[in-house]
Amino acid sequence: MIRLAVISGKGGTGKTMVAAALADIGGVPQVLADCDVDAANLALLLDPRRLTTEEFRGLEVGRIDHDLCSDCGICADRCRFGAIVHRDDAWVVDTLHCEGCGVCAYVCPMGAIEMVPHVCGEIYTSETDLGNLAHARLFPGSGNSGLLVVEVKKRAVALSEGADLMLADGPPGIGCPLIATVSGMNAVLIVTEPGIAALHDLERLVTVCRRFEVQIFVVINRFDLADDICRDIEEFCAKEDLTLAGKIPFDPVVVEAVRAGEPVTRRESRATDALHGIRDRLYSDLGLI
Repeated sequence: MIRLAVISGKGGTGKTMVAAALADIGGVPQVLADCDVDAANLALLLDPRRLTTEEFRGLEVGRIDHDLCSDCGICADRCRFGAIVHRDDAWVVDTLHCEGCGVCAYVCPMGAIEMVPHVCGEIYTSETDLGNLAHARLFPGSGNSGLLVVEVKKRAVALSEGADLMLADGPPGIGCPLIATVSGMNAVLIVTEPGIAALHDLERLVTVCRRFEVQIFVVINRFDLADDICRDIEEFCAKEDLTLAGKIPFDPVVVEAVRAGEPVTRRESRATDALHGIRDRLYSDLGLI
């Protein structure tokens, strides 16, 4: 099974639009994964039907047993994150600020604090007309998104019987969620756009991806909005020996399709024509067609 992640150096480049389009016109047995757990949007375009829901427990957080607490406040003094606060005449742990370091439990003279697992998200499996989908939701203020990405990928693999392709919609940037997404992949498709920030972030993203020895493809979305920067991106791809899988023009039909909650490839448009060409080039190079 080929594992392909659609990623971007910055948000707003059209990454999820491209991932949904590839899922729609792929033409191969596939399993889907939304690894952008901080802002999971792939399901909005695929009309999924929920199969399972699981709690996601990240790192542990402190919990104070008020029957044992002597109200000394040592834990609050030692907490560097301001996570222990006085409320209603008692010390409590603010889970939004707790980093799970365990110092409070270590310094408590009464043994009143223990570290306990904390629910910070949910993991879902769903079925769609295009294949099974693993996705998740990270609760606001929660961390450990990289760990949640790993769990999403595990669910996708479990759903992948008979699939020739695992197609993942990855997160933007170069942080922990991106690293967790790219790890173990065969190839990545980087979606960029003709902007100074996008080009800069593309350069950083390529540097990170090369550490994982994955095959790198690039797509330029809305390429016709800035010809000079588009040429800069093409020159960068040529210099770095990156495969430019194609370019997608600016097209109002894309916005209409997203608003309707469907892949743009279900409508006739210039963007749809470009995406079919990208699919053919990409899947041919990956040996899927």
